[in-house]
Amino acid sequence: MEKLKIAGGYPLEGTIKVSGAKNSAVALIPATILADSPVTIEGLPDISDVRTLKDLLEEIGGSVSLEDGDMSVDPSQMVSMPLPSGKVKKLRASYYLMGAMLGRFKKAVIGLPGGCHLGPRPIDQHIKGFEALGAEVTNEQGAIYLRADELKGARIYLDVVSVGATINIMLAAVRAKGRTIIENAAKEPEIIDVATLLSNMGAKIKGAGTDVIRIDGVDELHGCRHTIIPDRIEAGTFMILAAAVGKGVLVDNVIPLHMESVIAKLREMGVPVETNDDQIFIGRADKLKSVDVKTLVYPGFPTDLQQPFTTLLNRAEGSAVVTDTIYSARFKHIDELRRMNATIKVEGRSAIVNGPVQLQGAKVKASDLRAGAALVIAGLMAEGITEVTGLEHIDRGYSDLVAKLEGLGATIWREKMSVEEMEQMKS
Repeated sequence: MEKLKIAGGYPLEGTIKVSGAKNSAVALIPATILADSPVTIEGLPDISDVRTLKDLLEEIGGSVSLEDGDMSVDPSQMVSMPLPSGKVKKLRASYYLMGAMLGRFKKAVIGLPGGCHLGPRPIDQHIKGFEALGAEVTNEQGAIYLRADELKGARIYLDVVSVGATINIMLAAVRAKGRTIIENAAKEPEIIDVATLLSNMGAKIKGAGTDVIRIDGVDELHGCRHTIIPDRIEAGTFMILAAAVGKGVLVDNVIPLHMESVIAKLREMGVPVETNDDQIFIGRADKLKSVDVKTLVYPGFPTDLQQPFTTLLNRAEGSAVVTDTIYSARFKHIDELRRMNATIKVEGRSAIVNGPVQLQGAKVKASDLRAGAALVIAGLMAEGITEVTGLEHIDRGYSDLVAKLEGLGATIWREKMSVEEMEQMKS
């Protein structure tokens, strides 16, 4: 096991490049199951979730190559092999295997998904959609069993806006008979990305990116090439750390339209932000003003950036209220920030941040992916050395993070943990 060490207090400048979108990758890769000939996805991020999904596709008979971010999948020999646990437990988005395998094979056995522990994230809307399409869904010994004689298009209204359920229903519906209409669908850019891949494979999808998606099922899908969109959460993380400790940082390979809520909040704080076609420049901000933030479904402020943004607010003058309407348990990073001298208290779904404070280096632990990003930003802001453990979470979503930050002038490195340190983590 490794830990991350950060010497804080150094201003960062230069250009940092955003990788392909993690939240697209984890859906695009399972979508390849639906084709009958090879599919190539270009620009995938070098993260553990991508490698885990590659292994899962190989487990069910896929021929998969991954080189320099380009994955080629030949799904022609895949079979509906049960995936009850093992690698499925490593990532939340393993549930996309359900929709893809149900669409192609009309059956699937998938272990209940793992990933970050962010409180209850039920898959009831996924199951509601599968059942509406004609599948029988049961929970047997900790695995979800899906069976259908055939899938038939249906009108499905999502009780809550869910990215996962929207994509999963799309994956199953593209191979169903007749028309499926998903109402109250999520609108995230990643949904458009998946719909674009499926359309390139021969699917008939209209309305992706709106709250009503119409899908006319087809009998077969073919291979294609597809380039993934940039990761808007990684881009937002870099924009936030540039606002916190930058003296002029250019974020490259980004779609500014995807970042409008983040850009608005940074400007409200007094951060200079300039955009062009595929880059965003974050200028130096000597004095920041506190702003309140409420996470909402897209195009609102993303819940995945709540934790990094909470860290930035420690630099701002005044009191700010950060409310997470998506995941109530997404405040596990607050105790760690308090170890670093932050003045924050949690009340229900909100955190109240009082600043400005000078963060101090400390030993902290990442409890989930975006908490890890928040603690890295805190380490860059802090006086002294910060030590971050729980890197397996960070590695799930950020590609080559140390090298990218070193390119901006950060003093950051990974070290092997001692046996004593690993024992302490277990206790």
